[in-house]
Amino acid sequence: MSIAVGTSPPPLTRAYKTFYGMGSMAEAVVISSITQFLLLYYNQVRGLPAASVGLAIAAGLAVNAIADPIVGSWSDRTRSRYGRRHPFMYAAILPVALAFYALFNPPASLSDGAALAWLAVFNILLQQALTAFHTPHLALGGELTTRYIERTNVMSYNTFFLWAGDTLCWLTSFGLFFRATASHPNGTLDPARYPVFSATIASIVAVILFSSSYFTRRRIPWLPKAAPDAKGFSPKNFITDVGQSLANHNYRLLLAGAFFLSLMQGLRGGLWIYTATYFWQLTNSQITWFALGSFVSYTCGAAIVTTLHRRFDKRRTGAVAVLVYCIGPALPLALGWAGVLSADTPLILPILVGFSLLQHLPYSLMTTTVLSAYADIADENELRFGARQQGILYSTQTFFSRIQQAVGAALAGWALTLIAFPKGALPGHVDLSVLHGLAGAFVLSTIPGALTAIFYWKLGISRESHDATRKALGHD
Repeated sequence: MSIAVGTSPPPLTRAYKTFYGMGSMAEAVVISSITQFLLLYYNQVRGLPAASVGLAIAAGLAVNAIADPIVGSWSDRTRSRYGRRHPFMYAAILPVALAFYALFNPPASLSDGAALAWLAVFNILLQQALTAFHTPHLALGGELTTRYIERTNVMSYNTFFLWAGDTLCWLTSFGLFFRATASHPNGTLDPARYPVFSATIASIVAVILFSSSYFTRRRIPWLPKAAPDAKGFSPKNFITDVGQSLANHNYRLLLAGAFFLSLMQGLRGGLWIYTATYFWQLTNSQITWFALGSFVSYTCGAAIVTTLHRRFDKRRTGAVAVLVYCIGPALPLALGWAGVLSADTPLILPILVGFSLLQHLPYSLMTTTVLSAYADIADENELRFGARQQGILYSTQTFFSRIQQAVGAALAGWALTLIAFPKGALPGHVDLSVLHGLAGAFVLSTIPGALTAIFYWKLGISRESHDATRKALGHD
């Protein structure tokens, strides 16, 4: 690893960490939008079969998944005056915005088959563009510092802005774009809302991506560069990079955990809006109150994660957090299935918002822990193979984000078909047996997610192992 000649790098200010973290805010806005509304839009608004829509989303994401490690390897080996990461980040801005808008605006004249093809194609393009930004962006965060705890602090900014993006999507979507009217009490079922929604979100995302790219450029001279003898990107070198990353035991544990977690997250992401709208019969204005629970959780998570890593280290913090994250969000639906809670329960909204703390707080802790651990694994691989591989290592995060959406969308579409969820359904007019099936599918998703806690508990990353690795590298 070579560093620019001169004085040591300037300290990482809060402003710099903020602009870095903003990049994940844009991805969260996009992912939250398509996770919450894409299946609903093409199924309930456009009237296409849920299973077919789920498969179309899954097919597009599956085709795109291989792009994540390719972009990671390519950026690891890139040499330019703008460093290894920023050329990709700049190039992704406009394609992300255009593809997002197109995804929610298929021509009305399209047949069902053509509409499904439109969905798959533009979903592929959107995911490709997101990968071009997000994988190098995460790798950038792993390169900003070599300090064990400071890495946690950097990634806590990243995780906080994931919350900010998700919350921005929630508040603008349910409180503004899809607010209730006399003609459409549930605004998400009004097709006229989607052009304004998609155009506004696309514009916001473009501004955020540009700001994150532009205001982090001053750090480029002090960032790691490709080794002088490193070869450029090629299929052969890509395979070598993948093989070297998979040779790391801790990396394999994170991969296994991410796979099972993605099954749970994808299924829940596709079903959540159905549970909120039909099981709990919440209005869009009521749904916006969940932002309060997420704000408390993510603010608390950002404040305590560094202390938890100092006290319990990353392994224990991550394992316990993921276990709570798997169980917590399923509890109210389990109680609903058992008849303890229902849409008619007094104070059901504050009860559900309270339960949301068990979703967002552990998710914040888990995400920060994992992102920080990838940087430590990059140190281990540098010691073993002599190359910094943040790009290929962090591509895991974006890769499984795509798998999460692909498999989750397919599973959600399959689950809705299995329980015979009706098209064009109105809240309050869905059979109780169907609602119980919906709750049951959500609760059962806990099983694959909980397996992740086992893999995280087995991680061999600690402050002691990090210090030993850094000492062997001669960097500290």
